[in-house]
Amino acid sequence: MELLTFVLALSLDLLLGEPPAIFHPVVWMGKLIGLLDGVYSRRSPLLDFLAGTLSAFAVISFALLLSLLPSLLPPPLNYLLASYLLKSSFAIRSLHEHVARTITENIEEKRRAVSMIVSRDVKGLDRFHLNSAAIESLAENLNDSVVAPLFYFLLLGLPGAMVYRAVNTLDAMLGYRSERYEFFGKFSARLDDLLNFIPARLTVLLYIPLNPRKILKYYGMAKFKINSDKPIAAMSAVLGVYLEKINCYRFPGREPRDEDIRRALKVYWILVIEWVGVVLLCLSLLGSPLITAVLGGGKGSWIFQLP
Repeated sequence: MELLTFVLALSLDLLLGEPPAIFHPVVWMGKLIGLLDGVYSRRSPLLDFLAGTLSAFAVISFALLLSLLPSLLPPPLNYLLASYLLKSSFAIRSLHEHVARTITENIEEKRRAVSMIVSRDVKGLDRFHLNSAAIESLAENLNDSVVAPLFYFLLLGLPGAMVYRAVNTLDAMLGYRSERYEFFGKFSARLDDLLNFIPARLTVLLYIPLNPRKILKYYGMAKFKINSDKPIAAMSAVLGVYLEKINCYRFPGREPRDEDIRRALKVYWILVIEWVGVVLLCLSLLGSPLITAVLGGGKGSWIFQLP
């Protein structure tokens, strides 16, 4: 069941890319997060933390409810809806498209394209740091938008993928060290760190065949963040270019050029193929391994048992 769902979801992603915003479950999650953020007036660190935690649970519950819907439908509608929901949890084609748009000689167009995929202020960045930001975003989102959601799909089926996407969206919108979000977004940020701990390191393992010694060396330098700098370090090692977020981290190498973004996209597809192969193999042989082990059966994941 999970294997069929994944194949259909992967086909939807590669053939069609992202659905219109009005039909996109992650956009719905974002709207809910924005609503909860907007209606709560900040009061004190403790109350802000409690309100942010309750808001996170509300969004996670919404994601779980979405993952329930396929079980309410008859075949083949259940498979189609499950595949659509799973597809919404990862973004292979659209990530490539967004990063590819940053390859341009026009620096203002490059700055505009980079601003669409990173949260940092790009107004003062030179061409090389704009290129770096694009490659960093590709490396980090390989984990967030490809490896991690499918990792949790392997473990927990559709609920796992949808909950991961909810938590990652919460972190993207609330997980900032600012006055407004320091406490309101803290639970979401820490939960995202926890859920990404294993996937971020799995992502680095996908790079290992490309240059084992150098990747391990750069991995040893990745002590700036809990998770996000690990895939960035690996990409820097493979490309031989510096990747730097000013006043945050820097991995050594020469200046990144447009051609290096193209090279990074080629690396990206190699790693995507590796990971898709791993997912297909695991689903073919084991289904959802953790759930099967816990429940002692082979009927698929909890809540998500399709005929």
